[in-house]
Amino acid sequence: MTLEQQRHAAQLAFVASGAELEIGTRDDCPLPLEQLEATLGTEPYVRECFSAGLTAHVYRIHAGGRDWTLKRARERCKVQNVDGQTSFLNEIQRRADLVVLKRDPRLGEHLSAVVDTRYASFRRGVLLSPWIDGERIQTWNERQLLQLFDALVALLLGGLFEWDLCPGNTLDDGQVRLFDFGYMYRFDPLRQFNSNGTAAPGFHAAERFETRQYFAHLLPLEQQSDHLALAAFALEKRIALDAYQRLRAELLARGASSTVLDWLGGIIAEWRQALSGDLDALYLKEAWRSHWLDLQDDLGGQTCTPSTLVRIDWLEQAVRERHADLQRLTALGSAHALQAELREARRNARQWQVG
Repeated sequence: MTLEQQRHAAQLAFVASGAELEIGTRDDCPLPLEQLEATLGTEPYVRECFSAGLTAHVYRIHAGGRDWTLKRARERCKVQNVDGQTSFLNEIQRRADLVVLKRDPRLGEHLSAVVDTRYASFRRGVLLSPWIDGERIQTWNERQLLQLFDALVALLLGGLFEWDLCPGNTLDDGQVRLFDFGYMYRFDPLRQFNSNGTAAPGFHAAERFETRQYFAHLLPLEQQSDHLALAAFALEKRIALDAYQRLRAELLARGASSTVLDWLGGIIAEWRQALSGDLDALYLKEAWRSHWLDLQDDLGGQTCTPSTLVRIDWLEQAVRERHADLQRLTALGSAHALQAELREARRNARQWQVG
């Protein structure tokens, strides 16, 4: 049984057990817990409703003289797989971990990006946090990238791996904020690459950010000019390189395995070489990977959006215009087979639009 299968079995067993998982007490709530649990969005204390959440109904509420984010678990998650069905449980588990991690004197100062939790109850389907008065990040700048990677390194050192660094899960109020942890899982950073152990070395923190968000951000820059997109990519890669060098040094000091250190060393060496040489080749390789993997994420959960179709456009154009280059950089199939697969992906993506 893989680590992912073990995690699925443990989560489903917890759901079936009837056991409760709670952070804080009902006295920590600014309104009666029963009132929060029954919130529908029409109440006078509700300032805004957000319907896009696939796991929970999300409300901005006002109580106790301030605003709060209230999440109420959906009766049926819109993501059609086990990770989606157990994501609310997983988020509360990780919130409990983060409460402890933020008290760690070595890591806490680097986790200002991580939102606090006021109260949470799995069985009641309630999660309450301070409201983040921030904006969705449209154009990533140096300050934002530095803050994000500082938080990601701290999370990795704390044994937490975030898989879903999508645009909807990052906000900026002068500090980049992370607030949704439904797809964050525990792992051993001294012995494992991610929460799948050493079975999937292609998945790491920078890859997750690039795949779930950054290369989509680069698409409109590509439309303006390749130079702009490549410059933005170089900025992100330089910041990621510095972060990974710090991560590897800290893991070395903590006694990480040679398997982990060599793996990180290989990533660092590839980036360093590309930044001093042929960055365009790395851009093409990682753009293909990012758009392809994000497409598989959307199709796998049947949670496609207009952005999914834009990624398919990019992939189809890459097959038409740069298939030979891609074959030199990655293990790709024939152009004909890829075109057929992408046509099928487009049909499914149109069928599985969630808005």
